Amino acid sequence: MIELFSADTPNGKKISIMLEEISYKYKVTKVNIFDGDQFKDEFVKLSPFKKIPVIIDHDNNKETIFESGAILMYLGERSNKFYEKNNRIKINQWLMAQMAIVGPFIGQHHQFHHYNPGKSEFGEERYFKITRTIYSDLDKRLKLSKFLAGDNYSIADIATWPWIARHEWHDIGLKNFKNLTRWYLEISERKAVKKGFDFMNRGEIIPLP
Repeated sequence: MIELFSADTPNGKKISIMLEEISYKYKVTKVNIFDGDQFKDEFVKLSPFKKIPVIIDHDNNKETIFESGAILMYLGERSNKFYEKNNRIKINQWLMAQMAIVGPFIGQHHQFHHYNPGKSEFGEERYFKITRTIYSDLDKRLKLSKFLAGDNYSIADIATWPWIARHEWHDIGLKNFKNLTRWYLEISERKAVKKGFDFMNRGEIIPLP
C-alpha cells in the first residue's frame, strides 16, 4: 500500500492520477499547505524542502520518495507502466521539461495572475507571456506527436496534464491551441484521470476548454 502525502495542487494530482492508472492501492494523508503542515517536523523528515507530494511505499520496506518527478519514475519502474524502457530518453526529457519549465513558470503565473492580481504589473505580464509561450510550445510538439514523448501515453503526460487542467486560471484560451486541446481532452476522458483529479473527494470535475 502506498501512503500519499499531498494537497490539492497540480503536483499533488500527478501522483494520484498515476496511482489510479497503475491500480495501486493507496491512502491519502492530507497536508494543509495553507495552515503550514508542510513545515512541521514530522513532514520535513519526509520532505527536506517542505514540498508535497511525498509517498511511502509500505510494500517496499517503507521506501520514502519526495519530488513528484522522482515519484512518477519510481512508480513507473515499479509497475512497469507508462515508462517504457525503450523510450526513456524522450520520456525523461519531457518529464524534466515539465519539472523545470511548465510547472515552475505556470506556478508563478498562478501567484501573480490568480492569487495576487494587481500587486505587480511586471510579474503579471512576464508570467502571462511565458505561460502563453508554454502553451504554444506544447501545441507545436503535439502537432508532431500524439503524446508528449511519442505515440504512447507516459508519465510525461501525467506530469504535465494537471498544470494545463488549471487553464481557467490562466486566461490564455486553451481552445485557441488545437493540438494541445486535443491532447488535453483525450487524457481528460481517461477513467483514472477523472478519479485521480478528484482524489480529495470534493466532487471536482475536470474543466473543459
